[in-house]
Amino acid sequence: MDVDSTGTDRRTGPLAGTLVVDLTRALAGPQAAMMMADLGARVVKVESPGTGDDTRSWGPPFVPGSDGDEVATYFLSCNRNKESVALDLKSDDGRAVLAELVRRADVLMENFRPGTLDRLGFPPQLLSELNPRLVVLSISGFGHDGPEGGRAGYDQIAQGEAGLMSLTGSGPEDPQRVGVPIGDVLSGMYGAYGVIAALLERERTGRGQVVRTSLLASIVGVHAFQGTRWTVAKEVPRAQGNHHPSIAPYGLFHCRDGAVQIACGNEGLWRRLCDEFGLEPDGAGMATNAQRVAHRPQVIALLEKTFADLDKADLLQRLSVAGVPSGRVRTLEEVYEWDQTRSQGLLVDVEHPTLGTVQLPGPPLRFFTPDGSETTPVHHASPPLLDQHGDSIRAWLWEGDDLGKTLRRD
Repeated sequence: MDVDSTGTDRRTGPLAGTLVVDLTRALAGPQAAMMMADLGARVVKVESPGTGDDTRSWGPPFVPGSDGDEVATYFLSCNRNKESVALDLKSDDGRAVLAELVRRADVLMENFRPGTLDRLGFPPQLLSELNPRLVVLSISGFGHDGPEGGRAGYDQIAQGEAGLMSLTGSGPEDPQRVGVPIGDVLSGMYGAYGVIAALLERERTGRGQVVRTSLLASIVGVHAFQGTRWTVAKEVPRAQGNHHPSIAPYGLFHCRDGAVQIACGNEGLWRRLCDEFGLEPDGAGMATNAQRVAHRPQVIALLEKTFADLDKADLLQRLSVAGVPSGRVRTLEEVYEWDQTRSQGLLVDVEHPTLGTVQLPGPPLRFFTPDGSETTPVHHASPPLLDQHGDSIRAWLWEGDDLGKTLRRD
């Protein structure tokens, strides 16, 4: 990590100089903390001795390290740019170290089940007494209160409970989970967003506050137009495969050697599509978007008949020339080998203590000065080994600090 022997943080980025204490595990909380770390914050990840974050054992796949231990790629996905210290929070020593970290921190993040941090001896009131400027992020499965506030939260369960699976799949009888743990990722994103807002407000008030979100809230928060279909129009959305419920043609269409995706988001694009392939834009049931939505099976059948003798490459070329938005369906291998992906800094190389140089998906934000000079932080550190920074963090906390030495003795 970019911290010298005195604990001085030498990172750059919008959040440089911000200290985050990361008590989270699995994915939602680690995602939030990693987003802060990507922006330059110093993130100290507190883990259980011996086992560490749950995701250290989530595999396969595992990758063998030079020390003989296997590393879970799941853990590597959400813990870059962090330091690790192992603390038993049920012990006096572990609580003393955490208390000292809290005194110095700007942010504390946790995603225990509601009430767990209180039972460990760190209720919100004590955290505020230790550090009135502390911003606390608490992520739960279904909320911290309400009739089901104490439920454990796992992503697939939340995807089902929050309605997302009912919108995903080939049809109403085929509910499907999204192919990534989207509830976890979204709650991490919302959590980081809330923390940064609270840090900004702290500049005005001088005090921190508690930010709460949940897997349930985060998924409901992205229902978008599907939510208002019910809340306003009283229409219950259902899964309908790879075609948009409110726009046509907008979805996946088959051709001779596979499929392409087409998005005609307005009437002009529909007419360009028809002009390119000799179709009648004002034909029966085709003249307006509302008509095409009502006759979606006919629209799909017409286009797939038109594309039946075309290869993907030729079809995409013609769509591009016509100015109709379109694209292929890539595998992840193809995505990471794509020049466009690499041009956006979406892959980063890091030096792992036991794996050597590994390549990770990179942060999705870039920063520029008004004259176009890029200021995005480009140095990234690998996800840490368990307790990799334990000694240096303890030395930083206790060295020359009479209060810290007293806490350690007690």
